[in-house]
Order: sequence, then structure tokens, then C-alpha cells
Amino acid sequence: MGVPARDSIGPTRQRMLGIYLNDHLAGATGGVELARRMVQEHRGSAYGPDLENLATEISQDRQTLLRLMASLDVPVRRYKVCGAWVGEKVGRLKPNGRMLRRSGLTAVVELEALRIGVEGKALLWRSLLTAAARDSRLDAGRLQELLDRARRQTDVLDSLHSRATTALLSPDTPVEQGADAGR
Repeated sequence: MGVPARDSIGPTRQRMLGIYLNDHLAGATGGVELARRMVQEHRGSAYGPDLENLATEISQDRQTLLRLMASLDVPVRRYKVCGAWVGEKVGRLKPNGRMLRRSGLTAVVELEALRIGVEGKALLWRSLLTAAARDSRLDAGRLQELLDRARRQTDVLDSLHSRATTALLSPDTPVEQGADAGR
């Protein structure tokens, strides 16, 4: 029923799988870096504990992807990983309405970026879950757990985003205080 080995799925499919997984690994790398930075910026704030948990899980999910790639005999394309790492650093240069410090808008945009990344990760797990029906190298139960976890992460990010946008855009909140403004 399942496909036992790399050669059985054909070189073209294996190559496509490698591209797909490496693209997601690049995204996961950027996500881990962004989540870690957000934890540092919001440590001690109301967002801190949720962000710490998310950062830990996002990092664990990236490690899970690396192990999955190894089990599928998919080599890591370091140039993609490095490109994503650099891209996240360059993304920090985006204008936020202030010259030298963060604004509440920064938190909102970063939460949106994390949310997009988690949704992409959920699509990865869903795609692999579908493939697991025909590829014995994939553990459907574990993929379902990862998909469920991504959905929980989405819920947490949605809650944080709602709080951040309310703090930033509410007419009765001073702009300097919105979304932990100085953080």
C-alpha cells in the first residue's frame, strides 16, 4: 500500500518533495527568528508568556521538519535556510512610523507575519497527511498532531493580534501605549 523507499516514488517526485520541504524549512527558519525576537521585545509584557510558548513550539516544529526531511532522504538546501535567515533580519528594517524605536504597529505586523507562517505550516502538515495515505514513510498520526498544534497556534496568534490591534487602534488608548508601544 505505502511507498517504502525513495526510488519507488521516482526521481521527479523526490525532487519536488525536496523543493517543497526546503521551501517550508526556509519559512520555518524565518518564523523561528521572528518569534525569538518577539519574545525578547515583549518579555515582561502581557504578550510575553504566549509568545514564549509559541516560540518554543515553532522551534520544535522546525526541528520536527528537519527530522522528517532526514527520514525522507531530503537534503537541506542551506542557501534557502540562510536566505530566509537574512530575509528576517532585513525585514526588521521596515518603516513603522518611528525612526529609532518600535511602535505598536510593529507588533501588529509581526503577529500577522507569524500568523501567515503558521497557516503555511498547517498547509504543509495537511499536504503531508494527505500523502501519508500512499507513502508509508509518513506517520499520519504524528502529522495530525502537528496539524492540530498549528491550529492551536493560530488561535493564540489571533487572540494576540486582536489584543494588539485593539490597543493600537482604540480611540481611548494613547498611541504611545498601544500594543506595548516601546517594545
